[in-house]
Amino acid sequence: MYHIIMDNFTGKYCVVTYGCQMNLHESEKLAGILEDLGFTRIDNENNADIVVFNTCCIRENAEKKAEGNIGALKRIKRNKKDMIIAVGGCMTQQAGYADKLIKEFPFIDIVFGTHNLENFAEMLTERLENKKHVVKVDEKEGKIIEGTKKTRSSFPNGWVNITYGCNNFCTYCIVPYVRGRERSRAPEAILDECKQLLDAGYKEITLLGQNVNSYGQDLKTVDFAELIERISALDGDFRLRFMTNHPKDLNEKMVKAIAESPKTTRSVHLPVQAGSDRILKLMNRHYTRAEYLDKVALLRKYMPDIAITTDIMVGFPTETDEDFNDTVSLVKQVGFAGAFTFVYSPRTGTPAAKMAGQIPEEVSKERIMGLIDLQNGINRAQSKSYLGKETEILCEGFDEKKNKFLGRDTYGRMAYFDGKDLIGKFVNVKITKAGGISLYGELVSVKQ
Repeated sequence: MYHIIMDNFTGKYCVVTYGCQMNLHESEKLAGILEDLGFTRIDNENNADIVVFNTCCIRENAEKKAEGNIGALKRIKRNKKDMIIAVGGCMTQQAGYADKLIKEFPFIDIVFGTHNLENFAEMLTERLENKKHVVKVDEKEGKIIEGTKKTRSSFPNGWVNITYGCNNFCTYCIVPYVRGRERSRAPEAILDECKQLLDAGYKEITLLGQNVNSYGQDLKTVDFAELIERISALDGDFRLRFMTNHPKDLNEKMVKAIAESPKTTRSVHLPVQAGSDRILKLMNRHYTRAEYLDKVALLRKYMPDIAITTDIMVGFPTETDEDFNDTVSLVKQVGFAGAFTFVYSPRTGTPAAKMAGQIPEEVSKERIMGLIDLQNGINRAQSKSYLGKETEILCEGFDEKKNKFLGRDTYGRMAYFDGKDLIGKFVNVKITKAGGISLYGELVSVKQ
């Protein structure tokens, strides 16, 4: 959970965000909208006069956490009747959910969907003027709205959306139903935003989309490979990352563009979800195990040192021990640089939620713990290979608990080190200690 907090000339405001980088970036837009209205920041939503919850519904725990935190404000609002509470994001976009939310939490003032975020200023104004509930949840996505101000919160990295929505309809996933069909931003708008970030001193750009490598399929003019080439040609010393990719859309043209770019990092996130062909088919993933491994081989053909990370789901309906063992063997074969592992969570409205053969929770937990142990061992071995070597790190922040600066190398590996005034700078660090997924080292030099 992230916080972006505001305080305006008449009161205090905050945005609370759940979920992925996409949601975090959209909260930057909400923050920008509020700042355009004259608002600035504070550090605690309990003291705010306006609280905006930007929600996620990809997994049940994110939804429950949001509902719990919304409910916690009931007592505060009872004593602070002018407080405005707004709830938006994926959770509210689900069919019938807005009505359910207002019924369960009648003290909520504004409910808005994923397609209505850019109109938040108008909704807030309407609520303040009319003192009535405002509910704006459009079922259909509209045209992409450009020019929304953003209050960035992740320097030296800047998030840049290149696509919205998804066309894949994986059977477990709610995204196409709450984000709409895939739409690509115009390349000129993307390049302009990237230039603005670089002019402002940002050192890393992360392209965002449900499936970034299907970018441009609706435009018919520019594809993802060409977009990578255009962004890489921009002036400046910066890194280019992107997430997330769909294996079915990864092709040789894209891989060559990534390999030949002097700006793209040597890390690619390529979600596999499962290693069993039977489960992949039930998931509607549009590739087989062998085809996924062919994509891995293609990446390593052009970039032998590439770090490949992935998503893996455990406990999908009807998953047998044999299916799970297929996933385990794939993890061993690929040697992922990192894996986000999840227990399947039924999402109402998706085909998988209606499938027979839902896996008992205790079975899924046992499987995922074994998978985590396996991946942790791979991570430890890869981290140890850094010992005694120097690696270039982009310093991203300062860890108060560790009392050290931190940042990632081109492969996405996190390192901690001592120094002074380093955020936003490229530094060389000699690695002296290796943890599971983290490195520790000594500052060698700072790139000027």
